[in-house]
Amino acid sequence: MNTDISNAVEILKKGGIILYPTDTIWGIGCDATNSEAVARIYALKQREETKSMLVLVDNETRILRYVKEVPEITWQLIETNDRPMTIIYPDAINLATNLVSSDKTIGIRVTSDEFCQKLISKLNKPLVSTSANISGQASPALFNEISDEIKNGVDYIVNWRQNDTAKQPASQIIKVGLGGEIEIIRK
Repeated sequence: MNTDISNAVEILKKGGIILYPTDTIWGIGCDATNSEAVARIYALKQREETKSMLVLVDNETRILRYVKEVPEITWQLIETNDRPMTIIYPDAINLATNLVSSDKTIGIRVTSDEFCQKLISKLNKPLVSTSANISGQASPALFNEISDEIKNGVDYIVNWRQNDTAKQPASQIIKVGLGGEIEIIRK
């Protein structure tokens, strides 16, 4: 795991993109503050830049760096949740502009995956996480479901957990408002 983390961080710091396992599915990632790297992911996925991607952070306090004002309800949601949960926050800051939605929102998930936590901690930046597929195709839960087109389009493929056969549940997606409003996008 440590070799993969070191190699991935080196690639990410140079603006590269990686293929890596998350707490849900296999994902394509890059430094979420690097607009050029984000653009490369959109191109690889053949995805419109108007369709946002989410960001992984390694702990709750890191959210404060990327959202202007964190709605109070967020902390309760994170504390009581028992499975992966992506929260869509208003007023994203300090992220690549092409990653932030036109309404200035951003989806952020505090990852529970040990590999992702260590990777993000060592990078010291948030990590883009989007499914490792061409837009419109099925999202790969397992490494062997990822197309060669995706594998050939990244700068580094993480070896960690390539042989895992246990499928993880998709994350819940919840949108929060500054006034404590909650909208459940995906249960």
